[in-house]
Amino acid sequence: MRKQRIVKRLHRGEVMSLLARLAPHLPYVRRYARALTGDQATGDAYVRVALEALAAGDRVIESNMTPRVALYHVFHAIWCSTGAQLEPPRVDTGGGAPADRLMRIAPRSRQAFLLTALEGFTPSETAQILETDFEEVEQLISDAQSEIDAELATEVLIIEDEPVIAADIEALVRDLGHKVLDIAATRGEARESVARHAPGLVLADIQLADGSSGIDAVKDILGRFDVPVIFITAFPERLLTGERPEPTFLITKPFQPETVKAAIGQALFFHPARNKQAA
Repeated sequence: MRKQRIVKRLHRGEVMSLLARLAPHLPYVRRYARALTGDQATGDAYVRVALEALAAGDRVIESNMTPRVALYHVFHAIWCSTGAQLEPPRVDTGGGAPADRLMRIAPRSRQAFLLTALEGFTPSETAQILETDFEEVEQLISDAQSEIDAELATEVLIIEDEPVIAADIEALVRDLGHKVLDIAATRGEARESVARHAPGLVLADIQLADGSSGIDAVKDILGRFDVPVIFITAFPERLLTGERPEPTFLITKPFQPETVKAAIGQALFFHPARNKQAA
């Protein structure tokens, strides 16, 4: 009996140590579970079952994973074992909020998209969580991105003074199904453009043709419209000073086309004002 009590105490100590290591990550896995299932109560229920499985020893933290990756991995094992990956699509009510749009994406693609776009995992970490390989994760993200881009088509203002770069960005934007509203090479041209028509998205360089600032051009636009902005610049340090709110989407030149495409999808998908307009 004494030996059993000692073993139980050791087990409780291990459980408490494990839960303490996982505690910093719990708010985020709850956020992910809510986005994945489309409902806070349902998401929390899955997280609770995952923690109970860990506490009971039915699931273990894999030694080759970081605690955060391992927690999401256990959550997914629980979620998938219930048959949730075969869930029927929800009735489309025409809602424009992220939760409504997410639930229209195929479950597996939704997982990969959320793990990378919302939770910030790398494709390699996502592959560990989903128990698959890097190539499949890349394909799942691409599939989700295509569905999102098709649904969120909008009119884009490009603020860029280099004609070749502007043409490259324009081609990327059109490939995603968006319309290019204007290409502005100066702050003044950007102001004139938005005076004629409100953009749904702005892609902006920082240093413009006449010495004017893309940062100031974006400030002008945001003073009139609440639209998502992506900065594409060779001078990212000018925005990463810590002296002002820093942009969510900042891409360094020379850029990879897939990076720009992913940023466009995420900016349109998660921007609050677009969600309200679409609702």
